[in-house]
Amino acid sequence: MPTVLIIDDNAAVAIALDVLFSLHDIGALRATSPEEGLAILEQTSVDLVIQDMNFSADTTSGEEGTALFRDIRRRHPDLPVILLTAWTHLDAAVDLVKSGAADYLSKPWNDNRLIATVTNLIELGQANRSLRQRVQQERRVRRDLEQGFDLRGMVWQDAATERVLHLACQVARADVPVLISGPNGTGKERIAEIIQANSLVADGPFVVLNCGALPAELIEAELFGAEAGAYTGASRAREGKFEAADGGTLFLDEIGNLPLAGQMKLLRVLETGRFERLGSNRERQVKVRVISATNADLGAMIRAGTFREDLFYRLNVIELRLPALAARPADILPLASAFLPRGKSLHHCAQAALLAHAWPGNVRELKNVMARASLLAAGDIIKAADLGLPVTVAASVEVEPDRDAIVQSMARAGGVVAQAAADLGLSRQALYRRMERLGIAR
Repeated sequence: MPTVLIIDDNAAVAIALDVLFSLHDIGALRATSPEEGLAILEQTSVDLVIQDMNFSADTTSGEEGTALFRDIRRRHPDLPVILLTAWTHLDAAVDLVKSGAADYLSKPWNDNRLIATVTNLIELGQANRSLRQRVQQERRVRRDLEQGFDLRGMVWQDAATERVLHLACQVARADVPVLISGPNGTGKERIAEIIQANSLVADGPFVVLNCGALPAELIEAELFGAEAGAYTGASRAREGKFEAADGGTLFLDEIGNLPLAGQMKLLRVLETGRFERLGSNRERQVKVRVISATNADLGAMIRAGTFREDLFYRLNVIELRLPALAARPADILPLASAFLPRGKSLHHCAQAALLAHAWPGNVRELKNVMARASLLAAGDIIKAADLGLPVTVAASVEVEPDRDAIVQSMARAGGVVAQAAADLGLSRQALYRRMERLGIAR
């Protein structure tokens, strides 16, 4: 049951409110003085405060109520407060509402309006508490990840990315193959590096082979090595990626491009740790953690007969699905800022353009866009036009800067309003009006 604290020295008022709330399943606590009310707040959790504006006899200035409100706001900044006021100090109540009071009601009050206001504020407070708890939980999870694991400088903010990171760190020390799936350019190799860095073979080599970057006839030689004369141009013996990765991790990117003959040999290595170089009959033994990645639909390839089903299940002991950048939008701005050189920052219109873009090339495309923009921008502020992105309806609409954007611009400008206004694309007078409305000190 939600609880309201009534701070009023008039017993009749307090009893009337208590009865009214009891009819709507709302608990009520009563205090007859500011001191008693503040003491109750220190000892008991309440959802809302209703306070009078005067407590001393023959006092109508509202100064006591103002002082009480400011004490409550200082000690409990998120607690909603409703002011009970008479016409003689209505202006004081209005000023306090501007300072953060939830509402004011004149005596005598309207029961229906009071109940509606109290109910709405209690529900809003509960929603805000749930949001704060979720944010705190997310911060704890992030802190645990950052402090407990080597994340290789990974930049993220989106919960979808965090879930992948958490699972990657969770399985890193398990000696099993991992398959990382997702579109091209999403950062699959970075996830593989994180798994390696937190694995039992973290001190071993980390070897990368892009199976899609080599002709099919050379992939086997790259994987397993070759003796001199094993194929045209092989003038001397060479070791393959498995030998190079012995005691560490082999990352096979675009595993779907591996030809069927190479798939069969890879399956044998995964099962036994043994293989032969091309052109050799001598078996070699290695101990390698294999991480593979693909943007292909391996299930469809199995049905088409171009990928071995037994290899798929051997590789897919643990699968990590890394979403496209558009599916984790909270990552876009942190990544964009990380790709900028020190001293450069994003105009709020550029931020809106980045968020409106579909990012078919994912993180790789974003990195290239920021590199180009940092070279083309006339100053240290990256504007939307510097990005070279297609103009969309969402990006072409003038974006009203929010409080954070204004505070950041003022900080960059060292408090010079004219410079911050130019940064935000506003006149100085327009910025002054927004600062006054949002309560930002000059």
